[in-house]
Amino acid sequence: MAIAITNPATGEVVETFAPHDDAEVERRIAAAQSAFEVLKGTTFAQRAEWMRRVADLLEADVELLARNITIEMGRPIKQARAEVLKCAKGARFYAEHAEAFLAPEQLGDPSKVGASRAGTRWDPLGIVLAVMPWNYPLWQVLRFAAPALMAGNVGLLKHASNVPWSALYLDTLFERAGFPAGAFHTLLIPASGVERVLRDPRVKAATLTGSEPAGRSLGSIAGSEVKHVVLELGGSDPFIVMPSADLEQASTVAVTARNQNNGQSCIAAKRFIVHADVYDEFLRLFSQKVAALKVGDPLDESVDVGPVATKSGRDELVEQIQDAVAKGAEVVVGGGVPDLPGWFIEPTVLTGITPQMRLFAEEAFGPVASVYRVESREEALALANGTTFGLSSAVWSADEAEQDWFIERLEAGGVFVNGMTISYPELPFGGIKDSGVGRELAAAGIREFVNLKTVWRA
Repeated sequence: MAIAITNPATGEVVETFAPHDDAEVERRIAAAQSAFEVLKGTTFAQRAEWMRRVADLLEADVELLARNITIEMGRPIKQARAEVLKCAKGARFYAEHAEAFLAPEQLGDPSKVGASRAGTRWDPLGIVLAVMPWNYPLWQVLRFAAPALMAGNVGLLKHASNVPWSALYLDTLFERAGFPAGAFHTLLIPASGVERVLRDPRVKAATLTGSEPAGRSLGSIAGSEVKHVVLELGGSDPFIVMPSADLEQASTVAVTARNQNNGQSCIAAKRFIVHADVYDEFLRLFSQKVAALKVGDPLDESVDVGPVATKSGRDELVEQIQDAVAKGAEVVVGGGVPDLPGWFIEPTVLTGITPQMRLFAEEAFGPVASVYRVESREEALALANGTTFGLSSAVWSADEAEQDWFIERLEAGGVFVNGMTISYPELPFGGIKDSGVGRELAAAGIREFVNLKTVWRA
């Protein structure tokens, strides 16, 4: 794939970039290794000072970065601005908490293991390769980079080929903030170049956020090299609405949960599973609010939904909708392609989805919602868990016992009660089943790419 910016709101190529050749890739890997030798000897206090400077730079550049994101992948400008500020928050979070998260621990009674002192410590690994997607071009990277660099690791980024502005901004961000030269570098390479980098013995681990096939490919390469990976892959998150739910609030949140970032989020609610007692009213409210969303130029501050990031992604959504309709699904809202340049699709609500339809099992990566009617909580649970994905989930119920019942039984990396899934720096994030392995964020995230070393003294 060419390394180019194609504005999805117009379909026009904005700028193209030459990929790095083998010599440049080697130079950057060598620079990363040299930076690691320096960074691992610095203190948490020093790294925290640099990371706070990262946050300051992001905030200072918020308008530039938001505009870049919007032009690169079509995210509405007000949402792009929020992404940049979230990155700054994440950087400050790890600046403040990394040392405590990685503090050495001592065994309370070392004599039980025949020692005078015994315990554990966390040591950085070295170079970590990050393979990242276009849908949150700064946040997906920052939520890896901040904990990794605060732990004393260094990073190499292979970003999605349609967001090179974001990739090149990140290429210099950490050095500008004071980190050693080479501590974080972007590699402008195609997907086919990832394997060679990952097999380099100087690269110790990898993280990928992206599709299930991409995760399987990278995971298999890392496995053959016995290298640690964290994989955050696709999702088909259920949004369960039970009779005791506040339908006005649930329907309002549901619209955001499905359509934020133009519906292009792994953790977006995609399957709305509604109890029969409140199905009609929820569907009425939800559909009414989806129909009211403003679609258009994502640089317009008043726009709610912009274009899908790629033509192939838009075409895939159209095919999924057409397949469902041909097999008996009903389009309640949207379902078509608006008369606009670029890669737009109408925010869509479908009912009557059956296992014979592609939308039943496939992830819809865009503003397309499927609404299901169920007769009991048991049926809701079976439908929610009846997928190969297990990223996150949401349950709407005022009954605490019912909330606990779902929390215990939902097969997902997260359960959000009376709210929508959001990634917070303070909470671990990740999935199970085909949605991935490992965790990002919180203490769990920074501990993924470190060596937990046992220390025993006679």
